Amino acid sequence: MKASIQLEAADRRTVILLRAAVIWHIVLAIAGLAGGLLVWLRAGDMLLWLRLPLGALLVLTAAASSLTALFVQRGRHSGRVLSLAVNYLGFLFCFLGGMHVLGMFTGIDSLASTFGRGIPYLGGVLAGYLISALGDRYENHPERRQMLKRVGKVVMLAFMATFLLAIGTLSGLLAVVRRFTSFLPCLLVGGGLLFGLMIWALWRRDSAVALGASTAHEQMLNGFLFLSPNLLGFLLFFAGPLLLSLYFSFTNYDATTHVSDWVGLQNYARLFNLTIAPLTTPDQPVTEALDMTVYDELMRFNFFERSFILGAQDKLFWIALRNTIVFCLLAVPLSVIPALFLANLLNSKLPGMKFFRAIYFLPSVAAVVGVALIWQWLYNAAVGYINYSITSAVTTINTLFGSAILDPQIRWLSDTRIALLAVVIMSAWQWIGFDTVLFMAGMQAIPRELYEAATVDGAGRWAQFRRITIPLLGPTTFFVVTTAVINALQLFEQVYVLINTEPPGGPANSTLSLVLYLYVRGFQRFQQGYASAVAWVLFIVIFGVTLLQYRRQRSGAYA
Repeated sequence: MKASIQLEAADRRTVILLRAAVIWHIVLAIAGLAGGLLVWLRAGDMLLWLRLPLGALLVLTAAASSLTALFVQRGRHSGRVLSLAVNYLGFLFCFLGGMHVLGMFTGIDSLASTFGRGIPYLGGVLAGYLISALGDRYENHPERRQMLKRVGKVVMLAFMATFLLAIGTLSGLLAVVRRFTSFLPCLLVGGGLLFGLMIWALWRRDSAVALGASTAHEQMLNGFLFLSPNLLGFLLFFAGPLLLSLYFSFTNYDATTHVSDWVGLQNYARLFNLTIAPLTTPDQPVTEALDMTVYDELMRFNFFERSFILGAQDKLFWIALRNTIVFCLLAVPLSVIPALFLANLLNSKLPGMKFFRAIYFLPSVAAVVGVALIWQWLYNAAVGYINYSITSAVTTINTLFGSAILDPQIRWLSDTRIALLAVVIMSAWQWIGFDTVLFMAGMQAIPRELYEAATVDGAGRWAQFRRITIPLLGPTTFFVVTTAVINALQLFEQVYVLINTEPPGGPANSTLSLVLYLYVRGFQRFQQGYASAVAWVLFIVIFGVTLLQYRRQRSGAYA
């Protein structure tokens, strides 16, 4: 009732604009509903994964516009918020679409190649600005001051116009104007103007007052306006692809044939399909124990003096999962525990500590590809410095002590037993610096009074570290371990660059990770549907591990 009174008390111009907004949103609702039905009924040649979000978007627009028209008619401020949101998104769509259709993006790229021609004329623009600024020196001579400012503006405008002509702006504008002969550019530009007009109509102070807007409402709208670029980027480039991949995971979408049939949980069933069969002898052929048209041998094991064979429909998935878990169990402690002790050492006030802090952090700043290429050279079995150092050490020991130790000649990147360990060593070496900086930040937040009191009570350095530093580093340790686990479970670049085999995965798939397997399925075999299922399984694993660590942190396990 109060909103209706405010709406009736508004001036005539505001009432007309609000009624125009109601009519506009009714038109949008009808157009959105008609467009959604048209997409579903008439766009038979359009891919299903494209029809689904497009149709849903049009229907959502129709529903939002209907609610907007209803709320604005009733004088509710929620209608104003919905109207601004719908018109803002519509304006952005028309603006960006219009720029694309009119060729303005390619035109800007063309202007970049001719920009150098106009650089000399920018000097004239600067000279005009200096002439105008010189006029401020003659505060006691108003006529001379006004003349210099006027001359400066004329010089600036003249050289700016010359600059625009020199870089070809005029020809570009003429090319844009010629495109208005077709219907689509006119539609997008006209739609952008109408959306912009409706934004102005609802943003006006009189419209806000008529719809019962408060100061809190205005602050909320201003906040969302400033956040909108980030929110739209999140929706378009993160949430949208995330939901699309979830849909793909329930289809057999193939990027080469564009087949996209709904298969439900078939992809997930194939990933987790396992079978166990008894063996008459431990070395019984796999063809006699398993149906090789469905399953591959994953492993053999003994249980109560009987032999069994474990088969998997997708053997590579389980190998990748095992390698990822083993890598995580090895790389995380090797990067976190040394970083903790290193941070404790670097946190001291000894001379040169700042230099060593920078040295240890450098590997974390370096690109993974560059680091992997360096370690690939170091791991070289023939000319790498690691094997050279081992050979030199073995030779020296044999010479000094008369022993007969054999040179192991480790095949770091080609031995199935060593390849994953080589990746662990390189990754831990690169991550230690980042974890060290985080631990140092946590240590510097611990009050020094606690250490002083412990020293007075007779506690040594080790007791202080164990009883004060480690417990108070609980939140920092939680963050470091969580990020390290997430990074380890997302292992990809290190293996892909360090162990450059075809297909990827290293010798006998000994370094195949889940993300690398996802890459093989999605971007080498182009089985996007199956790759999406692998991606969501990895997401569930990472989410579950993170949730478990969070619950342990909440229960005080780190303290």
